[in-house]
Amino acid sequence: MTIMRVRSVPVFALFSAMLVSFGALSAPPAFAQAPILSQIHATGSRNYSEAQIVTLAALKPGDAVTRERVQATANYLSQLGIFSRVNWSTRDADTNLTFQVEDAPVAPVWFDNFPWFSEKELLDSINMAVPVFNGLAPEDGSLLDDITQSLTLLLQTNRISGTVEHTLTAKPGSDDQVMIFRVKGPALTIASIAYTDALAQQSPKLEDRKTDIVGKSFSRFSIEMFLAEQVRPLYLQSGHLQAKVSPPEPRFTGNPDQPLPSEVSVTIPIEAGPAYKLGEVAWSGNSVVARPVLDALVTAKPGGVVDGMAMTAIWQRVQREYARRGYAEAKIDPQPQYSDADATVAYRIALIEGPQYHMGKLVITGLSLDAERSLRVAWKLAPGDVFDGAYVEDTLVKLEKPTPDIFGRLPIHYSQVGHLLAPGDAPGTMDVMIDFQR
Repeated sequence: MTIMRVRSVPVFALFSAMLVSFGALSAPPAFAQAPILSQIHATGSRNYSEAQIVTLAALKPGDAVTRERVQATANYLSQLGIFSRVNWSTRDADTNLTFQVEDAPVAPVWFDNFPWFSEKELLDSINMAVPVFNGLAPEDGSLLDDITQSLTLLLQTNRISGTVEHTLTAKPGSDDQVMIFRVKGPALTIASIAYTDALAQQSPKLEDRKTDIVGKSFSRFSIEMFLAEQVRPLYLQSGHLQAKVSPPEPRFTGNPDQPLPSEVSVTIPIEAGPAYKLGEVAWSGNSVVARPVLDALVTAKPGGVVDGMAMTAIWQRVQREYARRGYAEAKIDPQPQYSDADATVAYRIALIEGPQYHMGKLVITGLSLDAERSLRVAWKLAPGDVFDGAYVEDTLVKLEKPTPDIFGRLPIHYSQVGHLLAPGDAPGTMDVMIDFQR
């Protein structure tokens, strides 16, 4: 957890400040009265409303509070895990209290293997125990524990044995993070997988690959990985660029006399949408690479059905063309514009070329002196040369395993290669650092 910063005051200073603030400096401590709150506010969060934070604080106008109680409340808010920082301040003789918070990283919640319940039932169960829950979970903290406990109670209430665990991981087919909750214990197997759309139903490839998940343990994560790697590419390649693949719908099968069936039949709802044809491809922001060169990289033909996977490869070729010319930070933003009237898609590609780089230093670690010398001889970029990012990428791929093309007959042994590209000391240069690990 990020270190929490909460307002703290030394005990003696706190006691003195309280007496001054309450206008009772000459009165014995036993008779000092705590201020009565008139207003409570909360600022700084995008994930939670002021009302939600105030509810979490469990303070309300009319409460008599001490600074110790406010500090304890701030500590409680910090321990939830949803805020990386919690401060507080008061005005008007300590009767007007404001909590200033900063949001901590949170991730959408996924339920991996809870086929006994609908998504709504799971969310409602959490909301009953954790009213502030909004579909997001912190990376750690007491709120994450509260979510886990609410799911555990749901299992126990329905006489399902198992332990609830959670893991922060990347969503299949994306760099976005999700917090996955799963049940450890019950043995659930995927008995079959079906699709609601004819294209998937009739695909020989999907039929051949169904053994990737059928017969395996039921897991939404595994199913979503299958959808990302097998199902969605099928629709992209067929021009269905906006196909909607909904979350899997599980249904129990098997012996109905068993108290808890162990097999799950999975249906994947799919809305294919139209198969789009390619319209105009237009470029903006390019000055280094002329439009005819960019157009030549677009192998797709106007009027033909768009292969979404092939279009992704085209944008990668454009990126590589810029990298080859030293523009290692060039950004390619293809913006599709769909026309459902004639089922066409036009692309407006915005280019941000960035600065041109030249070769800086080549730093090599983890090799013997002879092996390092061989690599430096084979390296084609001299200091000051235009930084050919495509060449660097190809060479790094080649170095993933020892290759005679670079090391000849030298006895080279390493298990993995790490690398880092970083701006060099001289302006406009890029250093390359390669680390060989045994």
